[in-house]
Amino acid sequence: MPTDAPVASLHHLAATLQACAVGRYDPTTRITAQGFWRATQTPHGPGTINIAHDRSGVQFRGFGPGGDWLVEHAPALCGADDAEPCMLPRHPVMDQALRRLGMPRFGRTLTPFHDVLPVILAQRITAGEAHRQWRLLCTRLGEPAPGPLAGLRTPPTPDAILSRPSWWYHPLGIERSRAEALRSVARHATRLTQHNTEPPLERRRWLELLPGVGPWTSAHVAQISWGDPDAVIVGDYWLPHLVVSAFTGRARGSDAEMLELLEPWRGERARVVRLLVGAGHRVQRRGPGQRVLPMHRW
Repeated sequence: MPTDAPVASLHHLAATLQACAVGRYDPTTRITAQGFWRATQTPHGPGTINIAHDRSGVQFRGFGPGGDWLVEHAPALCGADDAEPCMLPRHPVMDQALRRLGMPRFGRTLTPFHDVLPVILAQRITAGEAHRQWRLLCTRLGEPAPGPLAGLRTPPTPDAILSRPSWWYHPLGIERSRAEALRSVARHATRLTQHNTEPPLERRRWLELLPGVGPWTSAHVAQISWGDPDAVIVGDYWLPHLVVSAFTGRARGSDAEMLELLEPWRGERARVVRLLVGAGHRVQRRGPGQRVLPMHRW
């Protein structure tokens, strides 16, 4: 069911869409010569969205029982609902980043159950290991995605998550605490989607009531699912160092220092961080990385 929808105000569409992918090899998300593909669970069942962009505009195609729902909300995924931010306070670091990257836009997937699963997996482990576990979870519990793209898979349904006890997840590298967090959000998946229409802080406050979900997790979900440009992530290992290094030149910093530096941009703090990352700012590392043995090999 193809449909043409002009999203003329969007720029850097690929970067906006790529933000919802979990690593380069996310089994639910793919970028090909035919555009952007994402498979997910919708209120109407599994579906796949294909977003192709050319000189004539943006074309949306949906597949599967949830295809119509995904096409309906595809402009939001592309960032069409992201209001043009107010003029940011002038700062040399920001001016340079804006010249290099342009203004980042926040899309809204409106699929918080899908989005919270890989974030829970990423708690307290390396990004590479979290991405591996997400691929395994979708391979074992997901299904082939509707549509013509081979290899694309849907994320697990809540029932699929709940049908396995916590010990089933251990061979995937997922210990009991994260497995129970997955099961907790699965038990409340329907209500989680119903919070799509509430104010951002209310959504996060309710999400953080679930066991295993804290501010770090809820901020990630708020950025991706609900397009919140102020959901700055606290409790991250690297992010305070990156922000403090970008603005002060010091190699290390704390959450408190990061929040103080970002305060002039309150309301757009997550956008500022995304701008810094997109413009190439990186953490100053002090030495070679340490090899981490995956938990399933302990």
